Amino acid sequence: MDPLKKIPTSLPDVFILEPRVFGDERGFFLESYNKKVFAELGITHQFVQDNHSRSTRNVLRGLHYQVQHAQAKLVRVIEGEILDVAVDMRRSSALFGKSEAVVLSGENKRMLWIPEGFAHGFRVVSPVAHVVYKTSDYYAPDYERTLLWSDPELEIDWKLEGEPIVSAKDQRGVKLRDAESFD
Repeated sequence: MDPLKKIPTSLPDVFILEPRVFGDERGFFLESYNKKVFAELGITHQFVQDNHSRSTRNVLRGLHYQVQHAQAKLVRVIEGEILDVAVDMRRSSALFGKSEAVVLSGENKRMLWIPEGFAHGFRVVSPVAHVVYKTSDYYAPDYERTLLWSDPELEIDWKLEGEPIVSAKDQRGVKLRDAESFD
């Protein structure tokens, strides 16, 4: 049995990774990253930064991307549940502006691979969620851009339960038609 199952999404470059989980009465074990196994799946990026966020129900973070120092991200949830969203920001792509939403949770142990050229965000579904993600480049605030999470053109169903909790920065995000993008 493969240590990691690759599951396609509607965005060919974005995919779900499902690790093999070994469980018994003590708990479980899984391998969340193995350079060799990831390379066999076509992910040869060198990760340079790990991030960890804790958020409460209905917090919505994103949609973020960096126009220079673009980051590929490997996202997973260690506790709780989120709706994780990637948006294709590559103007040359036939899927420019299209999105994929995936449920990631501590229970399903799935991860989402989001390559460079995509905006990323998530909404917390559970009372609390701990989200961890690896990035292929360092955070560069001068190059960070925020796509407006509520832009109707994106057609993202955030499965909201009331008004989301959104930072001031994310409330000022720009619409897709005005957003800086990748070639």
